[in-house]
Amino acid sequence: MTPATPTTIAQPLPLADGVQGIVADWSSDQRAFKNVPWGKAMMWIFLLSDTFIFSAFLISYMTVRMSTVEPWPNPSEVFALTLFGKQVPLLLIAIMTFILISSSGTMAMAVRFGYQKNKQMTFILLLITAALGATFVGMQAFEWITLIKDGVRPWGNPMGAAQFGSAFFMITGFHGTHVTIGVIFLIVVAIKVLRGDLDHQRPGFLTGRKGNYEMVETMGLYWHFVDLVWVFIFALFYLW
Repeated sequence: MTPATPTTIAQPLPLADGVQGIVADWSSDQRAFKNVPWGKAMMWIFLLSDTFIFSAFLISYMTVRMSTVEPWPNPSEVFALTLFGKQVPLLLIAIMTFILISSSGTMAMAVRFGYQKNKQMTFILLLITAALGATFVGMQAFEWITLIKDGVRPWGNPMGAAQFGSAFFMITGFHGTHVTIGVIFLIVVAIKVLRGDLDHQRPGFLTGRKGNYEMVETMGLYWHFVDLVWVFIFALFYLW
């Protein structure tokens, strides 16, 4: 009887230097995507497609803003918040921005403690991130209600160019929807972390591989993207 030959592990082929080596690596998947979970790869693809959508919205807004012949409302006046009888320009927007940027910090810490398998701290930080996101959405709802009371509509605007209302509700509404969805998923992941679903790979939604907290990092990618998009919205819509 012929003895079984030992199984040999195939080693990656040597790569050429420079751009040619990078292209060969990515096309043959020798090293670049080894041990990368599908959830993380798919999240990157989703964020790339979402980048195109937000870019289209913001470019359309800039085109309308520069081409309209009617006066464009001054954001410092439209989004001013009355405090002690005085109007403070962009105060509400500044607070919203601070809250959302702060949530990126708590999300990053949640990812760190997740990979340390610290369930309690990961759970707490995920809930704090979700609470900050929910606060942002609540303040955005207040902003919408205030402008609607002032007569701003997607099809009209008593303060100037009619396109202002459509651009505002479209861009901030689309972003607010992303934040709302993110808050829901953060709460779901936080509950799974607390129950130990990620440690035991309990069957279900958003679990991932056994003993691995990569799902927390995947959620972090989404949340950081939402925060980054808000920076561009804040700069182009509120400061311009």
